[in-house]
Amino acid sequence: MTANLDAQADALARHSYYEATATRPAADDPVLEGVQEADVCVIGAGFAGLSVALECRARGLSVIVLDAHRPGWGASGRNGGQTLVGFAKDEVLEKQLGAEGVRAAWALSIEGVGLVRERIARYGIDCDFTAGYLTVATKEKRVPGLRAWMDAARTRWGYDRLEWLDAGATRERVASERYLAGVYDPFSGHLHPLKYCLGLADAARREGARLFAHTRAVEVVRGERPLVKTPRGEVRSRFVVSCCNAVPGGVLPAAVAARIAPIASYIIATEPLGRERADALIAQRAAVCDNNFFLDYFRVSADDRMLFGGRADSTGAAPSELAEAMKKRMIGVFPQLAGTQVEYAWGGFVDVTRNRAPDFGAIDPNYYYVQGFSGHGVALTGIAGRVVAQAMAGEPASFDLFAQLRHARFPGGPAWRRPALEIGMLYHRVLEML
Repeated sequence: MTANLDAQADALARHSYYEATATRPAADDPVLEGVQEADVCVIGAGFAGLSVALECRARGLSVIVLDAHRPGWGASGRNGGQTLVGFAKDEVLEKQLGAEGVRAAWALSIEGVGLVRERIARYGIDCDFTAGYLTVATKEKRVPGLRAWMDAARTRWGYDRLEWLDAGATRERVASERYLAGVYDPFSGHLHPLKYCLGLADAARREGARLFAHTRAVEVVRGERPLVKTPRGEVRSRFVVSCCNAVPGGVLPAAVAARIAPIASYIIATEPLGRERADALIAQRAAVCDNNFFLDYFRVSADDRMLFGGRADSTGAAPSELAEAMKKRMIGVFPQLAGTQVEYAWGGFVDVTRNRAPDFGAIDPNYYYVQGFSGHGVALTGIAGRVVAQAMAGEPASFDLFAQLRHARFPGGPAWRRPALEIGMLYHRVLEML
């Protein structure tokens, strides 16, 4: 299953705007060979794994980071770039963690956006960060829920920066007749995710972490000194952290891996629109996302393109098959872009839990995992790295807060998971049309 997902993911990235506009190092990190030792072995060089590496190095721990491909190959280098406070399903956290717990989790999510901003400044990461985020409603039945979410964030979850926008005010911010209400968040924002991920990788190297590319972790031998086996070597360490997310590759126990499903999401990028035309689409160039179950998300890039994403799918269809459908969705929002050319279409897999709450846990006292960011990974992965490093240092309170969350497995084994997902997604598509 891992090889199949990898092949599909490779195909989804072939026409990525992010890959076309980011500069990777002239040479990849080396392949791991022979026996290596470190305090911490991190599996996965995306946002989460690199955050673990930075936080562990800040605490004086030696770190090796393994990636089956190279930094930013997975979701961290392909996503919508939206850098958000909160969670995909805040009500799940409130129900399971209680009033104090959800408020503490929200405080950490706010810290996560702050951490992104802090790392950009500290390490000089040029990733086009732009502040401002809008959540919008497309249907009358979605407006009360949006208002209730904003009120809960302000009164129960400790986030008082949000501003309510009626239909008129929303249309002043987004040049579309589609939206009936909105919530504006001036602190959240968006960035070029691959540039940010490559910046984190560079920072991790500068801080002394050792990164190895094209080095798949094939087995974790658990014990007092865990052993991570690779095709050409092995890592002996005090701690192991799995940050594989959508493609765990068999290193996690089956019961843990079954808590997430890889959901494909797609993005198109138009030709450059010119600054004046691009500015007219979204005031102050905020990122935008609607509050449907199958949501659209979009933003204007630093080089004046419209980046429009969505179309959740569990089949991993090629972007070329979906580019025209994505363009139609974009034109449904912005009819004024009808004659615009689409220059890039790409996608990738998002790691989603059934309840869409993050899944952090410890398989052993020295073997951690973080997964299931469910579309909120740009900021939340940074906090994941911090709380794991704190737990290693004997400060487990924040990690334990997330570990309290209960998660159900997706039905069936790997062979049946995708058909089951298709049935579930079809059900929700029908509900969306009602």
